[in-house]
Amino acid sequence: MAAATDPHTPRLVELRHVRSNELDYLLDEETATWKESLDWDFNASASLVRRFIDMQSLSGFCLLMNGQPIGYSYFVCEDRKGLIGDLYVLREFASVENESRLLNSVLDVLLKTPLVKRVESQLMMLRTAATMPLPHWRYLNVYRRDFMETSLEGVAGLSPASAESSVAIDNWSDASQEDAASLIANAYRGHVDAEINDQYRSAAGARKFLMNIVQFPGCGSFFQPASFVAVDPKTGRVCGMCLASLVAPEVGHITQICVSRSVRGKGVGYALLRRSMQSLARNHCKRASLTVTSSNREAIELYERVGFRKIKEFAAHIWDGF
Repeated sequence: MAAATDPHTPRLVELRHVRSNELDYLLDEETATWKESLDWDFNASASLVRRFIDMQSLSGFCLLMNGQPIGYSYFVCEDRKGLIGDLYVLREFASVENESRLLNSVLDVLLKTPLVKRVESQLMMLRTAATMPLPHWRYLNVYRRDFMETSLEGVAGLSPASAESSVAIDNWSDASQEDAASLIANAYRGHVDAEINDQYRSAAGARKFLMNIVQFPGCGSFFQPASFVAVDPKTGRVCGMCLASLVAPEVGHITQICVSRSVRGKGVGYALLRRSMQSLARNHCKRASLTVTSSNREAIELYERVGFRKIKEFAAHIWDGF
């Protein structure tokens, strides 16, 4: 084992000992990587990282090589859960050892944090996950996920769904939030995605999830003109939704799509997705993306039917019950 003083071994420090300008090269490369691999503008997220580091309010670790940052990871805690927000190592230094060291360090803190009983992560830029010996495996579940993308050229020609005559489709408004939160909790009951994100398990959790989508840049900038709800005319309640964001000037992202059990299989999901894609195209987007759990074949078949194709695989890592 290399000694801690070995010049070829990166030094691990807490993020509170690092200034944001010292991370410029690291964050600039990460921003370029998001753009190159996912058509995603990471600048807003990078700005938040810089802001919270300067406030010394971001928990996590940084790897230093010869005094220069080569990787970092941060986490937040909310209620009884820890969220690993990001982990990135410069291409030149991306190795199992370096990524493992950051992940282990973050997890070691979270598993020792009083009241935290669950840790969630979806680390899009983790390069060595397939070969990495994942820490604390006794508590770990891994869910394969797909990042899919499509061109929006020609979406105006997507055929209307028969469901569009049986539901009312309206643009998202804040007045829809309570119904939408209840819809998420009911639609995801027993679904694999509720194992990945425990906010889907209750209306209160879904309310937080929706607030995060609308207010924070983690899934892009919320785009109301391409976000829709389906309303059951018999009950006046929301029975489906498709929410969208902008992740780059000409790229949209579907942040959430779900329908109630009562209308599942009737084309409501397709009708909502079609509306969102067409609205994104009218608003000068050339491409759209989304993420989906790999085992959710029904959803993947819908997305492939309207032109989405997988461009990247990643994993959701969930540590629970410790």
